[in-house]
Amino acid sequence: MKKKKWLSLALVGAITASSIGVVQAKDKELNPKKVQAKNVIMLVMDGSSDNVSTIARWYKGEPLALDNILTGAVRTYSAESAITDSAPAATALATGNKSNSGYVGVLPSVVTTPGVAPVAEEDAFKPVANVLEGAKLQGKATGIVSTSEIQHATPAGFSSHVTSRKNYDDIAEQQVYQNIDVVLGGGYEALKETRKDGEDLVKVIEEKGYDYVTDRNELLSSKSDKLWGSFAPSALAYDFDRLVTKPDEPTLAEMTEKAIVTLSKDKDGFFLMVEGSKIDWAAHANDPVGMLSDFLAFDDAVAKALEFAEKDGETLVIAVTDHGNSGITIGNVNTTSTYDTTPVSAYINPLKEAKMTLEGALSLLKKDKSNLAEVAESYGLTNITKEELTALKESDNLGKTLVQLLSNRANIGFTTGGHTGDDVFLYSFGPAKPTGLVDNTDLAHSMATAMGFNLTDLTNKLFINAIAEFEKLGYTTKIDLTDKNNPVFVAENKKSIITIPENKNIVHIQNKNSKKTKTHTLDSVTVYNDKDFFVSKEVIKLAK
Repeated sequence: MKKKKWLSLALVGAITASSIGVVQAKDKELNPKKVQAKNVIMLVMDGSSDNVSTIARWYKGEPLALDNILTGAVRTYSAESAITDSAPAATALATGNKSNSGYVGVLPSVVTTPGVAPVAEEDAFKPVANVLEGAKLQGKATGIVSTSEIQHATPAGFSSHVTSRKNYDDIAEQQVYQNIDVVLGGGYEALKETRKDGEDLVKVIEEKGYDYVTDRNELLSSKSDKLWGSFAPSALAYDFDRLVTKPDEPTLAEMTEKAIVTLSKDKDGFFLMVEGSKIDWAAHANDPVGMLSDFLAFDDAVAKALEFAEKDGETLVIAVTDHGNSGITIGNVNTTSTYDTTPVSAYINPLKEAKMTLEGALSLLKKDKSNLAEVAESYGLTNITKEELTALKESDNLGKTLVQLLSNRANIGFTTGGHTGDDVFLYSFGPAKPTGLVDNTDLAHSMATAMGFNLTDLTNKLFINAIAEFEKLGYTTKIDLTDKNNPVFVAENKKSIITIPENKNIVHIQNKNSKKTKTHTLDSVTVYNDKDFFVSKEVIKLAK
């Protein structure tokens, strides 16, 4: 008994010492005086999971670039669920705050997850600062890259603040007025003059001095320090499909390399967020080919980031998925009794037959479906059986049937068409790299500290309730909703009338005596969350 008691005490002591060691290491890592990074590259593989990386490695037949920098794992839950949506996941990664489904860059209104701190009712939907905004105020160059619309949830989380991820108009406007140095991806539709607010954001982009490029050749040949690339009305093509369906679009690796080359010209350093977006879309469709396509394209982009970081020596690289999706498994009901003798080739060879993703294959389908067998073959269903062809001809959902047939051939399983709540791999490299099991919110604070700022302090600097603060200064205030698509905050005293439009980085101050109006350009954007306007301390200083 004494021996057992001694062993138990020794074990507890070892665990305690280990825990203290982890905390001390983390504190040391997050101390900006000891370890900092000149540059930070954050890469997000949306909707991927650990099994995707395993399948991709077998498919590729050699190690992944990611394999060299595996350092831990990440918890991904949101403020209201064990399974997160991409918007609160991006908010956590970018701002260090948990939030609700659909919320981008703002605090939650509902908190039900154990361990997540409650939010005061008056702070619900309040904007919170992100690492890109912090980097910009540090004098660093900034960039976002995505294979989806640049206004999609993940890039939006690093560049905007809205109560709904569907609000592309506000997201796009904030992104343009954030003065980000490099923006590359899809989403041209959200920039056009047909927007609800009537603003032609392409014209604004050009007026701001960007080289606005629309295809691969223009991107690669540009010499500008300010780049805005819109390569598709919405999302870009899957990597496997690109040469056939969209040959003028750049790859994710090309966009990443161009962004790094452009941003690294800044002597103060840079922050870059890169997203491989459509792994998630393929996962929702249970399309293993689409998942492989854009996971491998993402890994190529990681290789470009690491190539720079290894030479540079001052760059922190973090790569992570924001959440799992689909519950993809190597093995399904076919392998219940044969899993221990089923060779790797039984899983991988059927996938290698596919030349295009589900999206790409279906784009080739004729209206009369006369080329159905050829479409199926392009998706990997070579030597199609009579039963398989009949299933396709009788299908009410051709895409669903195609993925089911190929997954059956490849012995790949799926548990859902939605997100999953699993912890995911953490990949990191360079100074101040996070390691071990961390929360997704920890990564935002790690990046901020590595760049020399505090996200809470930054929020208090950038997002002050305009009504409360201006009324303290003796102004009368109102929110002008005459044009509901262009809300404006108005503050007035005996000397001045101050007008501040939402989503922009400008403030107009009219002198009542001279009737002259001066427009000031700000370092950050003003946010209206459909309830309150939030302005920076810079605005308050101008009003005094």
